[in-house]
Amino acid sequence: MSVPREGGCACGAVRYRLTSDPLFTHCCHCLNCQRQTGSAFVINLLIEADRVELLAGVPQPVDVPRDDGSKQQIFRCPTCQVAVFSQYARPEVRFVRGGTLDQPSGVAPDVHIFTRSKLSWITLPDSVPAFEVYRLCGRPPVSNGSRRSLRRQTPTPETSVARPRHARDGRLGLRCACLLVC
Repeated sequence: MSVPREGGCACGAVRYRLTSDPLFTHCCHCLNCQRQTGSAFVINLLIEADRVELLAGVPQPVDVPRDDGSKQQIFRCPTCQVAVFSQYARPEVRFVRGGTLDQPSGVAPDVHIFTRSKLSWITLPDSVPAFEVYRLCGRPPVSNGSRRSLRRQTPTPETSVARPRHARDGRLGLRCACLLVC
């Protein structure tokens, strides 16, 4: 792990430690994330659930409806209600909210996703890949064109499905990164 990362909620009742680097960090600009955070986007560190060690407290899951009719679970501090992490379709993956880290400036997005709903006053850096949508299984990512491609999401000839960078080292054994994100 490059740097030990710890974080928690605003009141300190929930504390956690990440026991490894995340699979990757994304900045999501989708309308669901905008609505759920009350902000322009959310920074999520995607990491295996067993690599999020609770040091204090137990965040409570809250089922939240999404635009597509599905639900996601947002885990909140039972005292101050700060969202510490989320869970989508795969319970073995946590989306740790970057803003809950003790040192949130220590992470930067590997990718910007759902930029089609990005607020117009936000300017994205050319050095970070950006995609209008994340992707649907079996379809290549939709790029904004001027951004460099994201190597770890390049479709492979044998699957035509994108892979997160750590799938090769067996961390999750995922065939498709779209199972991980919004």
